[in-house]
Amino acid sequence: MKLLLLLLSAGKLGKVLLSGGSMLLSVVAYAFVYGWRYAAGFVGLVFVHEMGHFLAARQRGLDVGAPTFIPFIGAWIELKEQPHDVETEAWVGFAGPLLGSIAALACYLAARETGSELLLALSYAGFFLNLFNLVPVSPFDGGRITAVLTPRIWLLGVPVLGALFFWRPSPLLILMVILALPQVVKAWRYDASDPANKNYYAATIETRVTYGLYYIGLLAFLAIMAHDTHEMLQTIQHTGRV
Repeated sequence: MKLLLLLLSAGKLGKVLLSGGSMLLSVVAYAFVYGWRYAAGFVGLVFVHEMGHFLAARQRGLDVGAPTFIPFIGAWIELKEQPHDVETEAWVGFAGPLLGSIAALACYLAARETGSELLLALSYAGFFLNLFNLVPVSPFDGGRITAVLTPRIWLLGVPVLGALFFWRPSPLLILMVILALPQVVKAWRYDASDPANKNYYAATIETRVTYGLYYIGLLAFLAIMAHDTHEMLQTIQHTGRV
């Protein structure tokens, strides 16, 4: 029995070490490119975003693991138990960008108060990161949120990803497109009359409207803040003043 308890403890410790170790590895990797202060702040913002998902999943009684990080790719939480209905999926999906946006806003307010260019740059990264995650196609958070309306809305994410790629080509975007393809196919073949779909995607009009407003409101807020902080950073580069 003692050996069993020891193994279970070691397993939990291993998960903590994996999460903390991958987080530290990300800080080190980003530090080589952006410096350690920005790296620590950026990874911290990602951590807050992922903890939003973690806490929401725990609140809904789902079995979930701590965040795991991959440098220059991102992070995710391991949902060991999938949501049982689309409203739960939408709530867990929304909580990440919501908490992440609050963290970015805190950086922004601190930057305005202190005149810190570093905090302003971090706030822009936070706003843009969470805005990017609202692309309406799974596996992005936006896809999980908008699924409460209908999975067919994921088809709108295809032109959005295409526009993003032409605006700013990136290998990461190619990876995201590859990950999104099965979900796009799923949306194309979605049959609302299928009993399994009827059960999982059942939601009241009030629920659909509520999440629709949440999504649009957060999307608009992040778009405005990402634009404004980017303009402020551009001004600093030209004038040297916050």
